[in-house]
Amino acid sequence: MVATNAANSSQATPSGAYSPLPHDAERAALHLFLGYRITIAAILLALFFVIGRGGLGSHAQMLFAVVSTLYMVATIGALMFSLLRFAPPATQALAAMLTDIALFSMMVFASGGVASGLGLPVAVSLTLGATLVEARLALAVAALAALAMLGEELFATFYNPFRQTAFMQTGFLGLAFFTLVLLAISFRNRARRSEELVEQRETELVNLAQLSDFVIQQMQSGVIVVDGDGIVQLMNESAWALLGLPTYSRHHPLRSVSSPLADCYESWRKTQEESSMNFRTSANGRDLRAQFARLGRGDNGGTLIILEDASQLTEQAQKMKLASLGRLTAGIAHEIRNPLGAISHAAQLLEESPELPDADRRLIQIIRQNSGRVNEVIENILKLSRQKQPLPRPLVIKPWLQETVTTFHGVFGLHPGQISLQVDPEGTTVHADEGQLKQILEILCENAIRHFPRNPEELRILILGGITQETGCPYLEVHDNGNGIDSEAVEKLFEPFFTTHNQGTGLGLYIARQLGEANRIHLEYRPLANGACFRLTFPSPKQRALS
Repeated sequence: MVATNAANSSQATPSGAYSPLPHDAERAALHLFLGYRITIAAILLALFFVIGRGGLGSHAQMLFAVVSTLYMVATIGALMFSLLRFAPPATQALAAMLTDIALFSMMVFASGGVASGLGLPVAVSLTLGATLVEARLALAVAALAALAMLGEELFATFYNPFRQTAFMQTGFLGLAFFTLVLLAISFRNRARRSEELVEQRETELVNLAQLSDFVIQQMQSGVIVVDGDGIVQLMNESAWALLGLPTYSRHHPLRSVSSPLADCYESWRKTQEESSMNFRTSANGRDLRAQFARLGRGDNGGTLIILEDASQLTEQAQKMKLASLGRLTAGIAHEIRNPLGAISHAAQLLEESPELPDADRRLIQIIRQNSGRVNEVIENILKLSRQKQPLPRPLVIKPWLQETVTTFHGVFGLHPGQISLQVDPEGTTVHADEGQLKQILEILCENAIRHFPRNPEELRILILGGITQETGCPYLEVHDNGNGIDSEAVEKLFEPFFTTHNQGTGLGLYIARQLGEANRIHLEYRPLANGACFRLTFPSPKQRALS
């Protein structure tokens, strides 16, 4: 549709052809023409009746008085007709030109001929009228005006053979009629071609603006444009959803839209060393990446801000990493597991020997224990590399969690009171892959059990569910009553092979975060006064709709 409009607008009128002005422009030109005629009529009446200047009506005062008065009435009537829009502007202009030719020919005769100078107002009238009528019709009217002036001189010669005539001046006046009309037609065509070109460019600009706006609004990346004063001038729907804004915030200060983003923007303006920065929309919000680019010149120029969901970028990097990891683990499975299996089998056979001393049996136990630990690391790496593409579906979280918690009681050997569940509101629904979400919760619960420092019977795990008030995002939290995690270890908590337990592989929380990012779930650690808390934040309905 955009291309069609541009093509239609580019069909310019051939040179010399008549193309009407826009309706408002035609009316304005007609009113200018009619206003000129009323002015000339008023001047003629004032000169003849008030000032009494000689020359006007010198040969027929009564005729001049009647015709000039009639001309004033005719001009006023033409203006009234124009205001009431009884006829098209071209028709009214043609009628005015013919009226001027007829009445001015009589006033020229009454004033002594062409030498009186009254032919000049006719020339101006023809010039103004030629901008409103067709070119051929304007030339025909100019020819008629020239013939009328020539006829007036011929009639004057026969009517009063002793009056001095001016056929040479009449010829030049007729030539002036044609010249001025041709110039008016030329200027009119140039003006209309220029106007058509301007309209074409305006149409193209409007089309490009609409196309750009459509593309920007359909982008999954958030787009924000702020001026030199930090006022938001443009924001697409993706940016609105990524920032979790309750209302559309155009023409508001960036600080009122998102204070963390405003901090990044001000930091970038001061240094301009880093064109991209990561920030979190709120305490429970999403991690976003903002890229900044200057618009225009000077310090007061605007700034383009591109927002992207950091979890999506991480997910793309994760897919590339898993592809490489898959090739690596295939070699690990072949090069390590086969020798490891042989070592474990040999240790098992050696352990069956009845004459083996107790010290050697202890060594065999260490061999089998560490072989199992290495095998567990390989299994975890293989599990990570073979991770399936998530198939998210809506899950009403409370009944699903009740079933999952019941399963955990049997898997971990816990009695029913050790894992409890609270969901508010009860109808909270999340979108996630059911199997992978269950695997994440299993890792978090296993991690709480493994690192509990006291009697296992004293362990208490609480799973909370609900919706955050700030962003409207569903969440799950796994609380335990252990000793929590040291602040020094928090920074490395989700790194692979980092563990604070001598029996751990250091891959559990890493796998949990990778599974979460694949499902667009943000996993984070939150310290408690007594114990630890891991929060899973799910995307809101608006964020899912734009993904």
